[in-house]
Amino acid sequence: MPTKVEFNPRKLMELTIEVMRQTVHEPRKDSKVNPLVGAVLWKPNGEVETAHRCELRSGDHAEFTLLERKNRSNKLDGSILFTTMEPCAPGSRHEPKLSCAERIVLARIKEVWVGIGDPDPTVDRKGIKFLQDAGVKVDMFDRDLQEVIQKENKEFISQALDRAAEEKKKKPKVIMLSPFDDVLIHTVIKDFSIEALEYYRVKAKIEDAVNSSAFNLGLLKQGLLKEEKGQIRPTGFGFLLFGKKLRQVIHQAGVLATINYPNGKKELKDFDMPLVLIPDQVEKWLDDKLPNVIDRSRMQRKELHALPFEMVREAIVNALIHRDYSIAGAKCQLEITEDTITIKSPGPPIPPITLQQLQSFCASMLSRNPSLHYVFACMEIAEERGIGIRSLRAGAEKLDLPLPKYTFEDPYLVLTLYRNQEGIIQELHKDIFNQLNVDEKTALRFISTKDSLTSSDLIKKMEIDERKAQRILMKLVKLKLLLRVSKGPATRYKVVRQ
Repeated sequence: MPTKVEFNPRKLMELTIEVMRQTVHEPRKDSKVNPLVGAVLWKPNGEVETAHRCELRSGDHAEFTLLERKNRSNKLDGSILFTTMEPCAPGSRHEPKLSCAERIVLARIKEVWVGIGDPDPTVDRKGIKFLQDAGVKVDMFDRDLQEVIQKENKEFISQALDRAAEEKKKKPKVIMLSPFDDVLIHTVIKDFSIEALEYYRVKAKIEDAVNSSAFNLGLLKQGLLKEEKGQIRPTGFGFLLFGKKLRQVIHQAGVLATINYPNGKKELKDFDMPLVLIPDQVEKWLDDKLPNVIDRSRMQRKELHALPFEMVREAIVNALIHRDYSIAGAKCQLEITEDTITIKSPGPPIPPITLQQLQSFCASMLSRNPSLHYVFACMEIAEERGIGIRSLRAGAEKLDLPLPKYTFEDPYLVLTLYRNQEGIIQELHKDIFNQLNVDEKTALRFISTKDSLTSSDLIKKMEIDERKAQRILMKLVKLKLLLRVSKGPATRYKVVRQ
């Protein structure tokens, strides 16, 4: 029987996971693993109903059970659906079955909360896009809960691409996430770089020889090749990953890099090779160029190790994977100064991920370009289902550096990595900089390494008394560099990343 509860997204997410764990395992003659899926329907009157995969009949999806078997005759306008896995997309089920995404739209559900994306290429991001195109608001589960769902569906996720459609079937509707999912005109498979393909084969531990039928079949299943009029030809994403003379065909591809040396000189480098080769080539180029960090926050200059390239590589890979390649006039950019490393990636955060979530390092796991992401994940240089921002934060914390900062400067999503604590001071607006005394600047360097802090944290770090700490904190609040988020003896201040 339905129960009535208040609309609390976090509690409803947790309930959906509890329901997911009740999934009935289907009897199968093969070794295929089915996902654990739970669904919760919150109705405008506060009633809540639940369903899990195979609850009433073997093979039934959780959303189908909830919408068709339990609520077929009920009016669901304005209801909100929670599901632990992305609803299957149009064309992912055998005709004449409707996909779960289509059923959700037909039920007039206004909002859907999705746990994780379904990694099967017949669904990945396509179910979400279909809902968004139909005017349904889509939100993602909190990051920590996504990790729970991933862990409990580990076997399903590892088999997902192997379960890709092995037989070509007529599809009622093709969901295109990007024009680069389609065949790239005027290109043929011979336009792929053998060096790039071999690099991918070795890094991804693929046994099949490059250009063998088995190897090409793998690329076909990943959506990097496509059959058109009896010919196997590259898709846009396939060419981005492996194409020779990449920038001649896709002008906005690659990375433009600039090093600004302290003496005023600049060094420029264009990385216009296939995407799979770029991270390694950038690392080789920077290996002997990144000067040691100088920590100016101390009276005595202290040489520190250069920022680990793992952080730079993570940022570059993220930019290549998650950028919007339909923005033709913009290119990924890497700029290095004595204090900062900045990576610009064309396109805003992909909905429903927000800039605020990126800034707090808790963004949900979702990829703009799943086929690119899968290839880099196979090479073990990208987080499998997320965007790797936690490793950026962890790297900064380990080195006691200011936390990385995300901003959006249309049309670029900008990530700033700090090479020393002075970097946070150097980027301050002149009017603010001139209002800070030495102690306040010292405090700001320390504060920049935190999400939030109390006066006790500042007292311990700077070895000052409570009165002075409060004076510094109030000045930084006045300048909108800190935000007071609680009151009382343990008042906490949140760092504002502008």
